Amino acid sequence: MYASAVNTAPLLLLGLLASSQALDNGLAMTPPMGWNSWNKFHCDVNQDLIVETAEQITALGLDKLGYTYVNIDDCWMATDRTDEENALVGDGDRFPDGMKWMGDYLHMNNLYFGIYSSAGTKTCAKYPASLGYEQIDAQTFANWGVDYLKYDNCFHENIPSIDRYSVMRDALNATGRPILYSVCQWGTENSWQWAASVGNIWRSTRDIQPEWQYIRYNFWKSQ
Repeated sequence: MYASAVNTAPLLLLGLLASSQALDNGLAMTPPMGWNSWNKFHCDVNQDLIVETAEQITALGLDKLGYTYVNIDDCWMATDRTDEENALVGDGDRFPDGMKWMGDYLHMNNLYFGIYSSAGTKTCAKYPASLGYEQIDAQTFANWGVDYLKYDNCFHENIPSIDRYSVMRDALNATGRPILYSVCQWGTENSWQWAASVGNIWRSTRDIQPEWQYIRYNFWKSQ
């Protein structure tokens, strides 16, 4: 059973810095709330986990309280891009019905579909990432019905963050689909000075863990 997947420590803290000064695309006018797979499951993520998590969110009525984002973090993708279009594709063993099916399932349950990539050559778990493929990946995410992109900062090739994150911002906007853009940049390079013009929400501290002390630490560091 994956019932323990529903950890009510929300995405709220990630959104506390979002305000009317953030990227003006109509999203995240209030802090987004929901569930992310990483802190509890890391790379042990698959279709069954996401389905059962969504079921638990609705069964517990958390969706009625605003916890509507179900975000699949790192390790969802296959180890190679497709040969034809250089597109990202879901791991067929982890997600046998595909990523579009996953998004459709969440939408049918009135939940939002979140996904992960990195502004580098590889994700933090060393899967294919989006640096140099921003337009292809943004359109792929839009085609799948993605509602939220967490964009990490691993393997960044020492390219300035504002440049890398701005390219994906523009690629997402060009798709025409509203996709909440989370700048997961770890708070380096003074992200609080520039990220408001790039993303809907952004990060200014280290990773959290599924324990209150870590959430509290990051909250106070963000003040």
